[in-house]
Amino acid sequence: MEEAKEREKLTLVTRKSCFGLPTSCPNCLPAYVYLKFSGTPFDLDFNLINPDSDQIPYVESGTYVAYNNEKGGVIRSLSEDGFVDLDSQVRGIPEWISAKAMVDSWLADAIIYELWVGSDGTSAHKIYYSDLPWPLGKILYLKQVHVVKQILGITKENAERREEEIYRNANDAFSALSTRLGEQAYFFDNRPTSLDAVFLGHALFTLYALPETSVLRSKLLEHDNLVRYTEKYKSEMIDSSGSSYSGTQSQSDPSSSVPRRPSQWSSKPKSKPKREKTEEEKKFRRRAKYFLVTQLVAVLVFLSLLGGSDAAEVELDEDDDDADYD
Repeated sequence: MEEAKEREKLTLVTRKSCFGLPTSCPNCLPAYVYLKFSGTPFDLDFNLINPDSDQIPYVESGTYVAYNNEKGGVIRSLSEDGFVDLDSQVRGIPEWISAKAMVDSWLADAIIYELWVGSDGTSAHKIYYSDLPWPLGKILYLKQVHVVKQILGITKENAERREEEIYRNANDAFSALSTRLGEQAYFFDNRPTSLDAVFLGHALFTLYALPETSVLRSKLLEHDNLVRYTEKYKSEMIDSSGSSYSGTQSQSDPSSSVPRRPSQWSSKPKSKPKREKTEEEKKFRRRAKYFLVTQLVAVLVFLSLLGGSDAAEVELDEDDDDADYD
């Protein structure tokens, strides 16, 4: 019996904790909230060695592993594999399906846009790369920015239009969800579902991890009932039971020890100050330019030598032809 219990014990592996949240990763928070809603005992552990892995979050239970990038994600795997299913009573309701699709697409797109494209990258660096050497973290960050632009279909020509579309869709999603929630405890059937878990994960990240200049954050703050809903479950799941999840805890940054309160929030985003490049960034750019110049010179020298050798071969061939003719 003890072996069976141990085999059923779940471990949720996420990215590290900061911003006063149990995990600061926008993909990990919904899985955390889903398990908390279900009442399933689980340990929380952090993976710090693969910051850009798309397998995180993942769940382990004995020999069982469910990765974020397989079978539609951790929540879907836990449901289909018989571990935790919160959606059995609502899965066939059209309104629930459309609401879930809005959260999974429009809100998810808005979050990754703000995290990687629409901000200075401070939050992304703290979540993913703060434990890496600066040059490596910078390279991985720029790589992910490029990937996100491809996912969202952003180019130089359509960047402004896509930004407007992303924020318009997010605003429409917030409005629809606010109307649907009203003053209820949950979105559907007076019980938590994966819709509640995914939205709550997104909302926690938006309110606590995104900067005060965030447009997405300001749009969420326009809906008081969604903010109250988020604060209510943050208080129940995180603030009042911070020790209820186990696992190796990374040290929080000083700012995370004093969470921002709703009374301090404004729905108007602060204007973004112009960011001056640090001396380290200037030095990095100079070195990058120097590297490119040296590479260009090397290529030109190689091509000139190659051209010279080809000319010499042609001259030798002509000399041989003349000798044969004589």
